[in-house]
Amino acid sequence: MDALDLARWQFGITTVYHFLFVPLTIGLSVIVACLQTAWHRTGKHEYLQATKFFGKLFLINFAMGVVTGIVQEFQFGMNWSEYSRFVGDVFGAPLAMEALLAFFLESTFIGLWIFGWDKLPRRVHLACIWAAAVGTNLSAYFILAANAWMRHPVGFTVDEETGRARLTDIWAVLSNPHAWSTYLHVVAAAFIVAGLFVVAVSAFKLMRARFHGDTGTPGEAVPAGEPGLFRATLRTGLVVTAIAGVLVSLSGHHQAQLAHEYTPMKLAAAEALWESEEGAGFSLFAVGDVENGRNHINVQIPYLLSFLAGNDPGTEVDGINDVQGQLEEEFGPGDYVPNVAVLYWSFRLMMGLGLAGVALSVLGLWVTRRGRLPERRWMYWAAVLALPAAMAANIFGWILTEMGRQPWVVVGELLTAAGVSPNVDLGEVALSLSVFTFVYGVLAVVEAGLLWRFVKSGPSHLVPPRDSESDTEDDSDTRVPAFVY
Repeated sequence: MDALDLARWQFGITTVYHFLFVPLTIGLSVIVACLQTAWHRTGKHEYLQATKFFGKLFLINFAMGVVTGIVQEFQFGMNWSEYSRFVGDVFGAPLAMEALLAFFLESTFIGLWIFGWDKLPRRVHLACIWAAAVGTNLSAYFILAANAWMRHPVGFTVDEETGRARLTDIWAVLSNPHAWSTYLHVVAAAFIVAGLFVVAVSAFKLMRARFHGDTGTPGEAVPAGEPGLFRATLRTGLVVTAIAGVLVSLSGHHQAQLAHEYTPMKLAAAEALWESEEGAGFSLFAVGDVENGRNHINVQIPYLLSFLAGNDPGTEVDGINDVQGQLEEEFGPGDYVPNVAVLYWSFRLMMGLGLAGVALSVLGLWVTRRGRLPERRWMYWAAVLALPAAMAANIFGWILTEMGRQPWVVVGELLTAAGVSPNVDLGEVALSLSVFTFVYGVLAVVEAGLLWRFVKSGPSHLVPPRDSESDTEDDSDTRVPAFVY
């Protein structure tokens, strides 16, 4: 192992860790905004409780996302200075837009939303959470546009004197087909995670109320109104997940078409397709021989891969061996094949775990129709466990995306091996990786502890339940204090 290998591990670990919080931030911001909108329009106390409760969980996650995102940016100057030198002029524009426009928007209005509950006019306060949600999703676009440029670089020239990429067309970078397609796919997947987060929390609270004698603390009372509140949020999360599942499928289909056109090696490696083939099947399970470039076992769905790649079951899909030959002719001798096993199984785990969560949402909508709730405890546990499965699906999706670009850090322009910092040795990378791992471990404990504390205490800790004898159903004029910490 050398500094390059460890630098790649460090960047991968920090990226995966950061991306645990990104989907929740993207999706929960909109869900919380919708809950507050429902409270603003109806004045129902349950919507206020749900807004404050899931808003607090959103804020905990947002804070963790900011901290880990800042560390993520340090990587460029620490271990990847040659990469930063090459892409700095191009990346500067979208990342500056993200920081000055999107992040400023979301962070400013989140602050106003946190402390403005009893100080701002009701509509202005509602506008704050929507502005924060827009900023969060806009931030994702600028970052994904920069990332998409690494897979399909456009709108630039390489300066012959400096050897650096020089931005010539910012609109080409922002309108890159890989950017908006990836954005739709990532944001839809984020809403699956956020929807299943709401489902998991709601199912856990309902399970504690329904099976109180077995799972609750002896003598513990369930606050009035919580079962009804969490049944409503359970249904909300299920609806969000089901709709997002449709969008993920459609955008994923477009991603396959882009891979077929622009990065055929990634598509071929993700399918362990060694030779070009018309009417190629979608592989369900394969055992291959990477060294000799062939499969011993390959169970397929006939013609499906060709349809995904070109909307035609007869589309010819390029194989690994043929693409390797083409790249050698274009860029010279070298190994241009990514880790086939990692791509192949990441693709299947991404799809399998993601579709399992969507299927659970559809089943859950049927089971909870007409005011019903599941009778079996295992159904609630299935809803809880769907959340880590969906988060894992997101992680495997990013592993597929980033590993599928290898051995390039910028496809066709800069090899990963050429992007590493030349003066950073193995010991220095090992030290920083150890420190990051320790800090991230501590942060994970803090995050889990805070989430558990507030999930367990429930919404009554933030907004006391109404006294049914004295309160009216509509509390839209009630003054609401800022968050209790």
